[in-house]
Amino acid sequence: MEYARIKGIDKKVSRLVQGTIMLTEKETEKGFELLDTAWEAGYNAFDTAALYGGGTCERVFGAWMEARGVREQTFVIGKSCHHNGDRRRVTSFDIAADLHDSLARQRTDYVDLHLLHRDDAAVEVGPIVDALNEHVDAGRMRAFGGSNWSPERIEEANEYADKNGLVPFTASSPNFSLAAQAQVPWEGCLSISGPSHEQDRAWYRQQDMPLFTWSSLANGFMAGRVSREIFASKPKSLGQMMLDTYCHEDNFNRLDRVQGLAAEKEVSIAQLALSWVLHQDLNVFALVGPLTPAECRANAEVFEVALSAPELEWLDLGRDSR
Repeated sequence: MEYARIKGIDKKVSRLVQGTIMLTEKETEKGFELLDTAWEAGYNAFDTAALYGGGTCERVFGAWMEARGVREQTFVIGKSCHHNGDRRRVTSFDIAADLHDSLARQRTDYVDLHLLHRDDAAVEVGPIVDALNEHVDAGRMRAFGGSNWSPERIEEANEYADKNGLVPFTASSPNFSLAAQAQVPWEGCLSISGPSHEQDRAWYRQQDMPLFTWSSLANGFMAGRVSREIFASKPKSLGQMMLDTYCHEDNFNRLDRVQGLAAEKEVSIAQLALSWVLHQDLNVFALVGPLTPAECRANAEVFEVALSAPELEWLDLGRDSR
């Protein structure tokens, strides 16, 4: 496992972040086994959100941290302000409500990194930055950032913070993988994958901002879940989101190259695709969602996979040969 540091966080952070959305109170023992495996493999960063499982995911995760006595060594990402069917929930009230509920469910009094799960461009950014700083001052969060916030909005927030002597956004959590999205899988999502988002990636490189990238394996597209054969014969089995978001020719060409190179290097498709993400010239912490201990251990071996600059460019269709 590789580790790095995040400004405002006094602990190391694993560059692979274990998701918790698969945890359920109906299978607590199974969830504990997965989290134990992640911990033993070197993960100390875990991604949570007030939205996940209606709170059940955070309850299982909090119980695990308490049972294992690892809270102070664990880097916890929490999220608030996901929209619902009634309104867009990016307000100081929603930040506070979601945060307090999450802390109670996780049996802790602070979160290491708090992300705003969605943005609302109609809301002035100043009051949001003010509210987040109040929680930092109160010790309820160590740092904060945006999930699915554009570089322009983050820059606006940080200009406000700078002018007012406040803590700025420290991190961002967009989608990023080798597979480019043809359309967003859910409303309000932002991606920096693919040629069309090079300007966004350039901004993040300039800022050297930590990126906690979600769907680093493109919802399983780059983990071997999809093939041209399945797409041709049983497309409905893949689900509409996969079909609309990832199943297009450029991505199948990328997948063909990943499969071939993975076979040569004697690694899995998922390991090679995840290695591509972590080899980019960005400050990446990749969010992964393995469902089994075996998948969790396999992901942790990704740092042993070497990729050259020509291979990285070739995998992304940037050149015809490697």
